[in-house]
Amino acid sequence: MKYGTGDAAVVVNVATQAALFQALRERFLKREGFALATLNLDHLTKLPRDPDFAAAYGAQDLIVADGRPVVWLSQLAKRPVELMPGSDLILPICELSAELSLPIAFFGSDVPSLRGAAQALQTRVPGLEICHIAAPPMGFDPQSDAADAALRDIAQSGARLCFLALGAPKQEIFAARGRSIAPEIGFASIGAGLDFLAGRQRRAPRWMRVLALEWFWRAMQSPARMVPRYARCFAILPGLALEAWRAR
Repeated sequence: MKYGTGDAAVVVNVATQAALFQALRERFLKREGFALATLNLDHLTKLPRDPDFAAAYGAQDLIVADGRPVVWLSQLAKRPVELMPGSDLILPICELSAELSLPIAFFGSDVPSLRGAAQALQTRVPGLEICHIAAPPMGFDPQSDAADAALRDIAQSGARLCFLALGAPKQEIFAARGRSIAPEIGFASIGAGLDFLAGRQRRAPRWMRVLALEWFWRAMQSPARMVPRYARCFAILPGLALEAWRAR
């Protein structure tokens, strides 16, 4: 399913969770790295305004739908994709990593959150090996020499998978850079997922997620930051809906 137009267009190329985990298993067994992105409406507002972000999305190997509007648009276009929020993918990806004895790394957020997430995951996933934890300083530039050094550190740690908690567009740009500097590592951009696991941020209750109200929860938690973001998201929906209708 394609979203947007021109250089900012993005194709969700993995439609189901079963297909995603088949692709991950195959890449892990072949020692092939990857960049996994989770598309949402916020990304779709940023892509036309940020050529570096658009280029980074073009370098992603696996793109899934993160956000119900992205799923609804696919249904409108009669090209349905499953909802796969990054936060919900962390645990099953860790279970696959433990099954295959693949060490993992965390990069982003802050060290207390990463350590808290590591403890939570190792409690829930026996045999999970976390070999590298690093949090960049404020103002981190994912296209800098410091980013390249961080990628080399991740590669030298022995990690085969790295969860990125930098937020968009930094995490996707960093993952795209990692495809050339650390080609055997899988990079999964999961936003605030590790903060949720560590208890540093509260995720919306499950009933709100079922009713597609997670956006409202997040807006109430941080209105100054999130209300303008969601206003921009709602503003692009009519155009995206028209594109999806034409694609039927």
